[in-house]
Amino acid sequence: MAATAFDMLVELEQLGRGFAGDLPTEEVPGDVWAGVGFRLRGWRFVCSMSEVAELLKYPAIAPIPRTKSWVRGMANVRGTLLPIMDLNGFLGDHGPSLTRLSRVLVVPMENAYTGLLVDEVFGVQHFPRESLGEAPGDLDPRYASFVTGSVEHDGEVWLVFSMPALVKAPQFLMVAS
Repeated sequence: MAATAFDMLVELEQLGRGFAGDLPTEEVPGDVWAGVGFRLRGWRFVCSMSEVAELLKYPAIAPIPRTKSWVRGMANVRGTLLPIMDLNGFLGDHGPSLTRLSRVLVVPMENAYTGLLVDEVFGVQHFPRESLGEAPGDLDPRYASFVTGSVEHDGEVWLVFSMPALVKAPQFLMVAS
């Protein structure tokens, strides 16, 4: 009796399984904490992954009259209006902060989102959970309300930034000039 196409496929599968190697075992890393790393004026910050909805290149914006200088304007992102705030400006550094490395962190805020302009984004960073510690005592007072801790990894200190603390801060909510 002649072999059917199906019989030949079954035979090929069995031959293939005979030559298949074992899959590598997955190495499970220790207890790690992941966050989005970003830079503001030379300081390295990291915030929890759950506190950032999206990363954007700096979009085209329309200015919003009668707002504080750190309110950059409003952007249309895929049909949704997104206010863009200059995080450096809000924190008191009013120098020019828009460069080719600048990015916008989209952060949930109650029933909406806001965009935060930062100097640079380093992407997702992974830190051993045991390396999480207290905020440094010599922290710049401008950041103190929003920094909940620090983490040292590979010789660098990252400040743990709380986006919820920022978006709930009364001074952040008062955008009218």
